[in-house]
Amino acid sequence: MIEPLIAEAEAGAAGLPVHFAFEGEGHAWPASAQAWASANGFKAGAGSVLVLPGTDGALAGALLGLGKRATGQGGQGADTALLAGALAQQLPAGTWRLAAPNEQGLDADLVALALLLGSYRFDRYLAKPRDGLPRFLTPEGADAARVLREAEAIALVRDLVNTPTNDLGPDGIEAAARRTAEEFGATVSVITGDALLSANFPLIHAVGRASAVAPRLIDMSWGREDAPRITLVGKGVAFDTGGLDIKPASGMLLMKKDMGGAANVLGLARLVMGAKLAVRLRVLIPAVENSIAGDAFRPGDILRSRKGKTVEIGNTDAEGRLILADALALADEEAPEILVDMATLTGAARVALGPDLPPFYTDDANLAAEIERSSLALADPLWRLPLWQPYARNLTSKIADINNVTSDGFAGSITAALFLQGFVEKAGAWVHLDVFGWRPQASVLGPAGGEAQGIRALSAVFAGRYPPTS
Repeated sequence: MIEPLIAEAEAGAAGLPVHFAFEGEGHAWPASAQAWASANGFKAGAGSVLVLPGTDGALAGALLGLGKRATGQGGQGADTALLAGALAQQLPAGTWRLAAPNEQGLDADLVALALLLGSYRFDRYLAKPRDGLPRFLTPEGADAARVLREAEAIALVRDLVNTPTNDLGPDGIEAAARRTAEEFGATVSVITGDALLSANFPLIHAVGRASAVAPRLIDMSWGREDAPRITLVGKGVAFDTGGLDIKPASGMLLMKKDMGGAANVLGLARLVMGAKLAVRLRVLIPAVENSIAGDAFRPGDILRSRKGKTVEIGNTDAEGRLILADALALADEEAPEILVDMATLTGAARVALGPDLPPFYTDDANLAAEIERSSLALADPLWRLPLWQPYARNLTSKIADINNVTSDGFAGSITAALFLQGFVEKAGAWVHLDVFGWRPQASVLGPAGGEAQGIRALSAVFAGRYPPTS
């Protein structure tokens, strides 16, 4: 849930002022505010908040610390603007008005987005949901409609990842896709259960067949048929036991989030459709639960993929790349201009870059540069890693075309990307994101829990290439 920004006309009052403060600088605050800040040891550290009292004991305003001011030309960095999320978490209920962000070199849209994201909470399962959150007048210069679209897309991703599997199995992922499609006038078709075999999606079927809830492939389309084609593929493993190569108990605690790739592509699809970009959008989500039963697929099995490649199963806990392989092969058949897949694919990516910085892979240097610029400008962190072809030899099998894991365990995120790359040939450009989909610790942008990663950066790239025509 996210509290909306409000227009000044709705406020019924001017709103209590919030002043921005940089660490180590003098400020043109009233003398009473200066004295109060000094008495409370307020140093304007990044994300610090101080409420100011009035002479009558009522609230008079607040200060937001922005840390050290960035030096050099241009405005403050995007990370600084996002510190405004701390206000949504620390201010008491009431209506608040921010000083004009552009006076401090801050991006007004990012400030407004931070206010919304900072107010997010997942209270679906609480007997007494939190109330009394502060509300904010839309910051001067912010595009409220655009900011709200972004916040709603991120909230969707967070809600889906936070929802436990007993309420969001493969059928629940399908329901979420159908709700999104209905909202924007997209069409959806779904292939379920044994029909996956007759439709030639054997890997999706094999991974999901042991679950009590049937596996499925969700296929959503939106936009003009003659527009440039963008296809998004999201890993939708509603829960991952590891299969017969079962995870330890500690390894399963967060496995409700293994559909984070599916959640992220649905959020990205919302951004594309909400902005009415001039594209033909397709969203493919293989939705499964990797369970254990008598018909579970086994280590040592050799499975034939949609593309015709045979895959030796070296480990049933490397199931995400299997379902993505069939979905990518389908996506590639119509040769989209851009093909993007997002997946909570490897622990190796977390070891290399941590939970906040997802790696992405592509051979398209121009597209990679656009993604990097967008990521930096929007403080939506992504980091390019190489598709290092010599490592592909570690996926070889003596009795099949490829193994789904390596024998040495090195470069796990890179080799997973190389596995997927083998199922893409015709797309103009392919990008793979190995996201975590989870915030381990609370931040100014929200509580610990499900998180959208990379979708703002990718959406901005798409908008630059395919702006709306009307």
